[in-house]
Amino acid sequence: MKKVLSWLADINQRLHTVNQRSFSTDLSTTAQLFLQAKALNHINSANKAQIFNDIQLAEYKVFSQWNDDGIIQFLVEQLNIPNKVFIEFGVENYTEANTRFLLMNNNWSGLILDGSASNIEHVKRQEFYWKYELTAVHSFVTAENINRTIKENGFAGEIGLLHIDVDGNDYWIWKAIDTVNPVIVIMEYNSVFGDEMPWVTPYKDSFYRTDAHYSNLYFGASITSLVDLGEEKGYTFIGSNSHGNNAYFVRNDHAGAFRKLSAKEGYVVSKFRESRDEKGELTYLTGHDRLKLLHGMDIYNTRSNKVENIR
Repeated sequence: MKKVLSWLADINQRLHTVNQRSFSTDLSTTAQLFLQAKALNHINSANKAQIFNDIQLAEYKVFSQWNDDGIIQFLVEQLNIPNKVFIEFGVENYTEANTRFLLMNNNWSGLILDGSASNIEHVKRQEFYWKYELTAVHSFVTAENINRTIKENGFAGEIGLLHIDVDGNDYWIWKAIDTVNPVIVIMEYNSVFGDEMPWVTPYKDSFYRTDAHYSNLYFGASITSLVDLGEEKGYTFIGSNSHGNNAYFVRNDHAGAFRKLSAKEGYVVSKFRESRDEKGELTYLTGHDRLKLLHGMDIYNTRSNKVENIR
């Protein structure tokens, strides 16, 4: 097993190193990434007993920003997912996205949404857009329009994967969705809110994190609120990625092999330093200093159903 894990670490490092180069124009690099990812998939499959208890062991990156490609590949290979369809919100120009490798490696079909028209036009100009069954739509997603948007683009019923990352109303949008029934749900959470408080930013259909607070840290939901919502909607929380921003849920009827985690057990403190000052300059705050910056801001408690202040 030590030799296998050493090989895994070596391939993962080479995959990471290769991935620092541009893959958009270098076909040989892209092919190498795919081949190395397939090798990692075989190793992860052989090591599945451990990964069922700790999904971070499956991590690697091809197109995802935070090594989520490996986790997603492990999940889709281990779960029986007949309808190989994904939906992802907040993809920007799809250069870094959690479903792009799923599209190109596994030949899944999907719907991607982004609030920027130029981002969606960029996607439609790419070679992969005609090679694969991808629907790219310009839409600023809200709790009020999300079900209609999904239906109008031909998606409904059971799908394989839903990923929500809109840097704001993520909790409220997942709560509102009833037109699709995904097997896997990936939700961005705000690690700054910690692992105990059931907090989400109060709903506002035009929410934009930079306007909401200059720090860029006031957005989204705590992991506790998302785990509570997952339970309400029939999902098991199975863990987070190692960077502390994406939480993974598997629908209860598919989650038998995975260890069910509490919010505290699956929480990861994020270490990326994206805080800003009033001039928009990075301040590189870490740890609890980030939350101190938000003291006095309104926050919605999803257990008391009341607005309180961050303290």
